Amino acid sequence: MIKRETWIKVIKDFYEFKLPEMVERDIKVSEPLIKRAVSIIGPRRAGKTYLMFQVIKTLLDKNTKKSRLLYINFESDLLVGCEIADLRTMLEFFYEIYPENKNLKFFLFLDEVQVVSGWEKFVRTMIDSENIQVYISGSSSKLLSKEIATGLRGRTIPYYVYPFSFREFLRAKSFKMDKYLSTSQKTLMLNLLDKFMKGSYPEAVFFEEEKEKILKEILDVTIYRDVVERFKVKNIKVLKLLLRNLIASNYFSVHGFYKYLKSMGIKVSKNTLYTYIDNFSDAMVLYMLRNYSESYKKIEQTIPKPYFVDNGLLVVNGIEGKGRLMENVVFLELIRRGLATDSSLFYHDSGKEVDFVLNEKGKITRLIQVCYDIEDFNTKERELSALVKGGGELKCDDLMVITYDYEDVEEYKGWKIKFVPVWKWLMG
Repeated sequence: MIKRETWIKVIKDFYEFKLPEMVERDIKVSEPLIKRAVSIIGPRRAGKTYLMFQVIKTLLDKNTKKSRLLYINFESDLLVGCEIADLRTMLEFFYEIYPENKNLKFFLFLDEVQVVSGWEKFVRTMIDSENIQVYISGSSSKLLSKEIATGLRGRTIPYYVYPFSFREFLRAKSFKMDKYLSTSQKTLMLNLLDKFMKGSYPEAVFFEEEKEKILKEILDVTIYRDVVERFKVKNIKVLKLLLRNLIASNYFSVHGFYKYLKSMGIKVSKNTLYTYIDNFSDAMVLYMLRNYSESYKKIEQTIPKPYFVDNGLLVVNGIEGKGRLMENVVFLELIRRGLATDSSLFYHDSGKEVDFVLNEKGKITRLIQVCYDIEDFNTKERELSALVKGGGELKCDDLMVITYDYEDVEEYKGWKIKFVPVWKWLMG
């Protein structure tokens, strides 16, 4: 049980706490018009706590008294062993210190709330019986969208946080993207684009000298430990081999990897491998993109393409091909824009591959090809022929090629194709 003196210290410390300098995220967290908790979901180290601080700052800027806000970080060493009964006690002490809030709406921020067993019951009670707007966040290994939906029974509005977008990255680097760029501005912007394509975890962006060390720590400690601890993974050797092969692969066949392990004398079932892939996906580290088909059963039978939540995880494992990095950047931006790999985002391969197929309620709305160097004739011919073949098969005439820095509209075999520089497309 957390002592009274401890809770009073934690509560009062917040009112002396000065919000840190923040890069404004493009994620705008609105106060719900109906009684719902706001959940901030994302992979570790993507900036969930800072997004909470951004919401607090917005409320303060609207002249909300700080005494009507309370932020609690449950990973504080003062709150070790916190239980659900302590949460109710915390609320009682808060009202004791600020009794005027009994008759006012107040805003409660619970960071790393997954530390407290049974936290969902407390939050549900707050939603149902108190005039409190609750915000919750937690590490991706403990507080996943599936778990929030289950624990709160649909009483939450989720916001997803990923490593910096290109807009946010430029903001962090104090670069203002004007409509028209001089030669020197364009050179600087492209230099920053190259850096962005090597990873955009906020911490790694701000501490470039320590970038490799930070990324290895995120990969080796956070990801492995979170997945291992949360899902009680026993075969850590296979887990590490699996992730290494997923990172190195453009396509990933569980059957092929199973045979590879078998040839090395490593015994593991295919079901275990599928489970490990699901574990990485649940931790919002890995995404598996499927080949489009009108049949859901056929989609599930296709060989998926692995994508990752940040290019830094690729680079720190020796993947530095500009084409692969640019494709992963485009994929994650599509995820940021709300597309999902189980319903609205696919690839298409019927002999020639289209990188991304955008599906809206059963209708294919756009095909996207990603090509770093479009100036090579053979490369251009291969990419465009695949695009128009896909357009014909999927009955879609919105065809786009995302390039590094080439822009135009061209006609190819009777099809109009739009070429867009990746930096311009990322800026939206």
